[in-house]
Amino acid sequence: MSEQIEGRNAVMEAFRAGRCVDKLFILDGCQDGPVRSIAREARKHDTIINFVPKERLDQLSETGAHQGVIAQVAAYEYAEVEDILKKAEEKGEPPFIFLLDGIEDPHNLGAIIRTANLAGAHGVIIPKRRAVGLTSTVAKTSAGALNYTPVAKVTNLGKTIDELKEKGIWFACADMGGETMYRLNLTGPIGLVIGNEGEGVSRLIREKCDYIASIPMKGEIDSLNASVAAGVLAYEIVRQRLSAK
Repeated sequence: MSEQIEGRNAVMEAFRAGRCVDKLFILDGCQDGPVRSIAREARKHDTIINFVPKERLDQLSETGAHQGVIAQVAAYEYAEVEDILKKAEEKGEPPFIFLLDGIEDPHNLGAIIRTANLAGAHGVIIPKRRAVGLTSTVAKTSAGALNYTPVAKVTNLGKTIDELKEKGIWFACADMGGETMYRLNLTGPIGLVIGNEGEGVSRLIREKCDYIASIPMKGEIDSLNASVAAGVLAYEIVRQRLSAK
């Protein structure tokens, strides 16, 4: 499961051992040699660094002996985007990929990974910044799906979409202002983009999508939970693929 590592030596050894550090928290203003070495190592591994006040570190600390440095290590190893494409190829299926644009709630991420597995998706792609990683809560909420569904973490989600488009994958994002999902052809190689819980899909990512898919809403409120929306759209893709056979 996920692990929090505290203290300068322990954090440096985690990097040297090749552990997958999701986030690094460093005491704001601390610039001594060991801390600079840790920050340099983190940048080498493209790890997100957060410079925070002592109060925040004390709040995060589980040991009370953080020495100004806390690392959060992923619960599971991340896959590469190529691993996801390879899984589709091995199954002889057109790629079906979830791309999550800034999901911050670990329960939502876990639920989406679970849905991705059950809907037959070949993997999930998440961004490195402004999004939750593979924490123990994500692993638990996925109900074991993390053991079977590869999750890749990328620096630039927009660039990843461009690269996947070159491989023939089309992209549909969930947005209230789009075409009703039942009218869209979602049978081919597809990337399903789900946005942040509060703000939805960012403008830049939305503009890169080939389809804007909306879910019919008949009630008084105007939106679904992100993981529920992902499930509804995923199973429309499943329905269309089954009907096309």
